[in-house]
Amino acid sequence: MNKYDVIVIGGGHAGCEAAAAAARLGASTVLVTHKADTIGEMSCNPAIGGLGKGHLVREIDALDGLMGHVADAGGIQFRILNKSKGPAVQGPRAQADRKLYKAAMQTAIASCKNLTVVECGVEDLLVDTGRVIGVVLGDGHKLLAGAVVLTTGTFLRGLIHIGEQRIPAGRFGEQPSIALADRLYDLGLSMGRLKTGTPPRLDGQTIHWGELQEQPGDNPPVPFSSLTDKITNPQICCHITHTNSHTHDIIRDNLDRAPIYSGQIESTGPRYCPSIEDKIVRFQDRTSHQIFLEPESLDNSVIYPNGISTSLPEDVQKSYVQSIKGLEDAVILQPGYAIEYDYVDARELYPTLENRKLPGLFCAGQINGTTGYEEAAGQGLLAGLNAALLAGGSGADQQSRDFILSRTDAYLGVMVDDLVRNGISEPYRMFTSRAEYRLKLRSDNADSRLTPKGQMIGCVGSKRADWFAGHEKKLTAAGEMLKALALSPSQAQKAGLKLNQDGRQRSAFELLSYPDITWGDLANIWPQMNEIDDSIQKVVDVDARYAVYLDRQERDIKNYNKEQALKIPRNFDFSAVGGLSNEITQKLEAHQPLTLGQATKIDGMTPAALMILIAHIKKSTDKKIARV
Repeated sequence: MNKYDVIVIGGGHAGCEAAAAAARLGASTVLVTHKADTIGEMSCNPAIGGLGKGHLVREIDALDGLMGHVADAGGIQFRILNKSKGPAVQGPRAQADRKLYKAAMQTAIASCKNLTVVECGVEDLLVDTGRVIGVVLGDGHKLLAGAVVLTTGTFLRGLIHIGEQRIPAGRFGEQPSIALADRLYDLGLSMGRLKTGTPPRLDGQTIHWGELQEQPGDNPPVPFSSLTDKITNPQICCHITHTNSHTHDIIRDNLDRAPIYSGQIESTGPRYCPSIEDKIVRFQDRTSHQIFLEPESLDNSVIYPNGISTSLPEDVQKSYVQSIKGLEDAVILQPGYAIEYDYVDARELYPTLENRKLPGLFCAGQINGTTGYEEAAGQGLLAGLNAALLAGGSGADQQSRDFILSRTDAYLGVMVDDLVRNGISEPYRMFTSRAEYRLKLRSDNADSRLTPKGQMIGCVGSKRADWFAGHEKKLTAAGEMLKALALSPSQAQKAGLKLNQDGRQRSAFELLSYPDITWGDLANIWPQMNEIDDSIQKVVDVDARYAVYLDRQERDIKNYNKEQALKIPRNFDFSAVGGLSNEITQKLEAHQPLTLGQATKIDGMTPAALMILIAHIKKSTDKKIARV
């Protein structure tokens, strides 16, 4: 019977990040997956990043995770989305070559010290005195561990729907996990069922490209990872087409054969990435919907038509696809499908992603009700780090060792807080609008925000640490330079800059906050500004332009953090707090908040109840200190 510190179940995006993160902390880790050659598989869209999602990838990279540099190794088109809008809502995105991405991820996993890959299914969890202590493999072997991370994706009782056809599968061509799903129900976890989908794959050789609008990438391409010097893959162009009224008529006429409308599927699908059937029904006034035709590889002709996810029968898919401009002769290589799968109610998790009912069991990815590679990878990274910290902790001091990011720290913190506090009613997707402090949480400053936190717990390697030290030195020097360079209103006027003639000198840093003054304008006055690296220029420029707003946001964050900071011990006996109503006590017992901030967000919590709780916690803490 083999013993490890951490067992990770599943080799998808969450599993890879979880296993690598635990191993980076020095935990002996095993990654258990059905097939080693599917590690890093891109089950749906061959793309990484986007609005909100790109922020997650940059944050994963800042903590020395895998997704950023793997996307750089597999990327065949890079774009910064929302370029015309403010820096807080701009998001990096990369179209990836499936083969290159998977190969790069498998290379990254193979190079991780302390990490072993086992090819097998997991049939059962080993539980001792209410705690998960290991797993039972499909071949009967048992593995023991201090912590287990579940990253099952869509495999828990996965069921594919193509029209009336139903196929048990975790993804196309792969068997679902039935026994493990049944075991989770038996253990009393609160479970639910969700749906997601994918479009048909098309043969690019049968598409009339000359009729379609081109969508080029950025030149030069901007990498995800701070450690990537430049993108070396050939870059491709995507194309855009649209559905039309004839397409919509075909779909409407066949809605009775769509599983989601025939009653065959009852689970909830993603609101923000709906099937084409959903779009036609929900947006009846729309006469067309945009479709992005995205190549899946540099060495084959498979095209991913992003925007027409479907569960309609194959004959209907063929009809509506060939009704679309440029696709009149398109050949479908693989039909689109919907897939239903089980998930665990994330409200049963601590912010570490450890299950409250089953200590030692962590959950990450679609099993928590999210959708998307980036959301899964981010959760995997956090679950892996916390699993390693738990496995290596002494127990008594575990809460102080937890790695928890706040909503003020990162989009990763926003996502986890949303999940464990509110749960989900539909597959969760990250957007910039979910972050209250998004001006601080930009994609361009993820390293400055998170790498020091990673260094504190030991998950950042020497290569990144060295790069980061140099990066911060350059940032500091650039900021100091711009604050030292100054001119008077009369000097500014001579240089062609319009300022109030109030006699007050203004620094270059302050001048950048003026909407009509650019970096180039100031570099004409102070040529030494051109010596600053482009990447540093961009960060300093944004910090300068939004300095007033950032200062205000920092004050808001300090107040927020002060309110949230008071810790509540794990397994705190809320029933012993006199003066609380039965309803409040029951809700506190059910949610088991770890901080006052989490307690404030419980539905029905009153200011009076919070004051009683604060007094009781402080009194309990003072008694413990006195005994010591």
